[in-house]
Parts: sequence; structure tokens; C-alpha cells
Amino acid sequence: MKLLISPKDEKEATEAVAGGADIVDVKNPNEGPLGANFPWIIRRIRQITPAEIEVSCTIGEAPNLAGSMALASLGAATTGVNYIKSGLHGVKKSEKAINLLRKIIRAAREYNPAIKVVASGYADAARANTVDPLKVPEIAYEADADVAMLDTAIKDGQALFKFLSLDHLQQFIETSHSYGMKAALAGSLHKEDLPKVQALGADIAGVRSAACTLNDRINGQITRAKVQELVETVKQTKNL
Repeated sequence: MKLLISPKDEKEATEAVAGGADIVDVKNPNEGPLGANFPWIIRRIRQITPAEIEVSCTIGEAPNLAGSMALASLGAATTGVNYIKSGLHGVKKSEKAINLLRKIIRAAREYNPAIKVVASGYADAARANTVDPLKVPEIAYEADADVAMLDTAIKDGQALFKFLSLDHLQQFIETSHSYGMKAALAGSLHKEDLPKVQALGADIAGVRSAACTLNDRINGQITRAKVQELVETVKQTKNL
């Protein structure tokens, strides 16, 4: 399982790399759970990150505005990242989510055919009034995405497991795999949650709060020591 760490700036990205992150995922937590950062920051982080470490970036909680999100996707693709992540926030019906995601993917891949696209749904979809999280793998597959992901839309300390059972999460992962996609889980995950995520068979675990001082995704700072703890937890679980 790869560990995805989400820095907001160059300093945090340097700490994430030093701590052993597998994927450096640039975001802006002040703009939401998948808040988009500025292209010059994303580009610079890709430049300072070793080539063998993948870099991803978010393009925000996507409203049902396909043109705007396609343009954002193209902008993200020009920064040199390996992955683009989009949250399916402004859509509740599968057909609209598929249409939106297809436009996002087309814009990115017309610029760079090798770029990977992550479709992120929300475990707490009921309170965020968005698409059913268990439909995300099918939506991602129909749109030709590479990774199906679950996060939480409202960052109030309640983790992924508060909203979906282990059986439902296993179903999400197995369905994603059956479609030939990777499966990623995030959403206020703590260090103690990583063995559980790994046991479920997730390919990627996404973390920000647990890598920050005071476990604070907004006011805290990612440190290499915190990232190292998370990396070691994943390694120890793998060796069991």
C-alpha cells in the first residue's frame, strides 16, 4: 500500500519526501478537503520532488460545471504532476457525475496521455448531499478514470469509518479492483487506522491531519517525523 501525504507548500512537501511519502499530493486545505492549490506552487513542488516519487494535485470539490472543471484539469496537467484528483461534490446522480468526470479526464489527457485521474467520492455523502460513495467505482470506470477514492467532505474530526462499515469499504475496494482500477481511502485517518486500511486491500492511503503537528490539517505543519511514523506503521503491517 502506498502512503499519500498532502502538503500545502514547498516546505511541507520537503518534509513529506524526507519522511518517506510514496506520493506527494498537493492541496490547499483552506479551500476544502480537496481544495486546489496554485499552479506555481504545484509546479515548484513537482520540480523539487525526486523524479521517482509521484506527485498528485487536487482540482477541488467539483461543482457540476463541466467546462470550468475541464479548464481546471488542463491547468493542473500543465504542472507536470502524475495524478489529478477531483472530488465529485456537486453531483448526486451517477450519469451527471460520469459526464463531469469524462470532461475532466479528456482535458487532462489531451495535454498528457500518460496522466492519471483520481475520482473521489465522499463517505459522508448523505450530509454533503452528493453522489452515493458505493457508486464511485462504477462512475470512475465508466468515465475511464484510473483510481477510485473515498474521502470525507466535512472535516470535523469524524473519520471515514464513522460513515461506512468495513464491509462497505471492502466492497468499494473489491469493485474498484474488478474494474481494473486502484482503490484509495482517505478521510481523517489516524496512524492507528492504517493497518485497517491496508488489511482491506486499499492500494493508497491518503493522510494530512495525522502527518501534521497537533493533528491539525489547517493550522498544523507536516513534519518528517510524523510522516516517518506513518511510513513505519505501514511497513510493520506489511511484514505481519
